[in-house]
Amino acid sequence: MNRLIIAGVVLVAALYVFFSSIYVVNEREQAIVLRFGSIQDVRTEPGLYFKVPTDIVDTVQITEKRLLRYDLSNMTVQVQGGAFYEVDAFLTYRIVNPRLFRERAQGELRLAEDRIGTRFTAALRDVYGRRNFNAALSEQRNQMMVEARDLIRPDVAELGIDIVDVRILRTDLSSQVSERTYDRMKAERLAEAAFLRARGGEAAATIRAVADRQAVEIRAQAQRDADILRGQGDAERNSTFAAAYNADPEFFQFYRSMESYRTALGNDGTTMVLAPDSEFFKYFRDEGQGTPGQPLPEPATPSVPATPSDIPANQLPDLVPDTTTEGLAPLVTDTPAATEAPVAPATETQVTPAAPAAETPAPATEPQPATP
Repeated sequence: MNRLIIAGVVLVAALYVFFSSIYVVNEREQAIVLRFGSIQDVRTEPGLYFKVPTDIVDTVQITEKRLLRYDLSNMTVQVQGGAFYEVDAFLTYRIVNPRLFRERAQGELRLAEDRIGTRFTAALRDVYGRRNFNAALSEQRNQMMVEARDLIRPDVAELGIDIVDVRILRTDLSSQVSERTYDRMKAERLAEAAFLRARGGEAAATIRAVADRQAVEIRAQAQRDADILRGQGDAERNSTFAAAYNADPEFFQFYRSMESYRTALGNDGTTMVLAPDSEFFKYFRDEGQGTPGQPLPEPATPSVPATPSDIPANQLPDLVPDTTTEGLAPLVTDTPAATEAPVAPATETQVTPAAPAAETPAPATEPQPATP
């Protein structure tokens, strides 16, 4: 029984010594062998390695061999002119010297990344601070990332770390700067729009002025041609009238009189009261009353009572027939008395002869309107 126990203890001790004396390094890691806290050996190649059994004498510290990443979010940087940006960036690094990494950072990534973050922030502030507002968002972005990487490398190389790359993910304006930038951009666009509208108005005014000048010239030329044609037409008309007048003066006078009747005696309801011997009605006279164009003979003075009711019917003066044309009824009297009976301007005008003078007939006068 005791032999079995002793054999078991010896087997366990042998297994412990065996497993504590070996360690494995894979392709993603590298090992630092420490003996009483000092670096004894560094294993960077993958494989199975041996050390002094137990962790009392030799210990193994495993560090990353892969490419690592450090992120920096919502960092505020200032550019030339006082504007501020909010930047998101990251860098990738690798531990290239495990021994130096152990000596300077105790082999701890947390301590190394604290120092990397400080150097990274300072490098980005330096890179942005050397550029103006627009350059930070221009094609210089790649150059800015290269400059930031070169600024960080010397500092973190002391930790046994190599900075592989630096990338800027986002560059946005802060809220206050965004509002001011938006207002400034809006003012610039409004000014540019006003300038374009002014240029357009200027071009429109020029085109309108040219069009107006051309319109005036066209109208003037058309008016000139119209006046020339009108003058030629008037000359031809006057020549035609003159030829017609010379061919038959009497017919021409008759024709002109008919035109005058048509114009004066229209459909406007006007009543005209004229003397019987007026030239206007010379073509309305009977042949027995005189030759057209000659004044009518004055009738003899009848020796009749002064009142119209006592005048015999056979001694009443002759009246011009009613020549009403389209509502116009000019009635004229052939009464030579000094006081003629006035004619009322109505639809049907009546003529009342007045009593003749005692002996000497008075010259004929135009009739006066009578009271209805």
